[in-house]
Amino acid sequence: MTGFLAEHHLPGASLAVARDGRLVYARGFGLADPESGELVRPDSLFRIASLSKPITAVAVFRLIEQGKLKLDDRLVDWIDAQHQGRPLHPGDARLKQVTIRQLLQHRGGWDRSVSFDPMFRSVRFARELGLEPPAGPWQVITAMWTRPLDFDPGAHYRYSNYGYCLLGRIIERASGLPYETFVRREILEPLSIESIRMGKTLLTDRAPREVHYKVGETVKSKVGRAVVGPDQGRMVPLPYGAWYLEAMDSHGAWIASPTDLVRFASAFDPARYGALLNESSIKEMFARPDAGPDEASQPSYYACGWNVRDRQPRGRLTTWHTGYLDGATSIMVRRHDGLTWAVTFNSDVASNGKSASSLIDPLLHKAANAVEEWPMKDLFEGRSDNDQK
Repeated sequence: MTGFLAEHHLPGASLAVARDGRLVYARGFGLADPESGELVRPDSLFRIASLSKPITAVAVFRLIEQGKLKLDDRLVDWIDAQHQGRPLHPGDARLKQVTIRQLLQHRGGWDRSVSFDPMFRSVRFARELGLEPPAGPWQVITAMWTRPLDFDPGAHYRYSNYGYCLLGRIIERASGLPYETFVRREILEPLSIESIRMGKTLLTDRAPREVHYKVGETVKSKVGRAVVGPDQGRMVPLPYGAWYLEAMDSHGAWIASPTDLVRFASAFDPARYGALLNESSIKEMFARPDAGPDEASQPSYYACGWNVRDRQPRGRLTTWHTGYLDGATSIMVRRHDGLTWAVTFNSDVASNGKSASSLIDPLLHKAANAVEEWPMKDLFEGRSDNDQK
């Protein structure tokens, strides 16, 4: 990790590793804030971007276990899109076919490579609706409701942040609670996780212990036009105003430490079935989607909120997710042999222009494979200095 940061000119990172549900390693590396010299600690908080999606998926399955949702419920039966008090009719008849399962599996019909990513059009959508920008989640949905889909629901896997925005609103309607409140009560509190919280767009709203984000050196444009805040319309650093994090709650707005992420991810190991979900729900969450022969032949796939590789020793699964926003990237891995780890960076790309999380991934696997004997008890017991290990 130390050599990786130096080689790729990255300010800081944090790594946590668990084995069979027990934390065995937690350490901060480098600088949480290059300007002040503040060090990264194991309890430093990072934007985790799309690592938020597994959290949202688990929230959906909690509601299913509570009898409040079904995987094959239709989207249109849960979302009541309106504008200025008048109901909006779907602009594409196929929208009536979209199910919660398809939203979880990124098969709802939206393809950002064909059209665009709705979650990054907060100014345009607000103005279309006659509102002051930026657009929040419901305004994004209102603006999208009358637009056509990019493909038939269920036909393809196409990664969609918007699909998880919709899931956040379904969670709110089914639970009767704000999305964040439901996740805290039903997922974080049962695991005794207190520090994970919603992130904020502006630097002035940075949470206690949250790192300072820096766009990678190889990124050509490090600024964008502000969509929110006192500098709206002017050029600002990309991580602090060029997009609206608050609208991304259920697909990309959580901030967390790797220690809490591995505590969350370990809740789906066999020894902890029932901590959040029962065995049947966990199997369903990781199940391979119904797909054509080309997809079915692939060694890995996207299930409900997780990437999965199911052709592993003894039939066990490796599941993972990555996250990326300007100034932050992360990865969380549940390996087939009972190892779980998470690593977060307060920058995005390495010196070769590739995502830091994708580059560190094989190195972590190699390092884990080299360990011959793992500790029998936790090494991390409340200490939070930069060199804890």
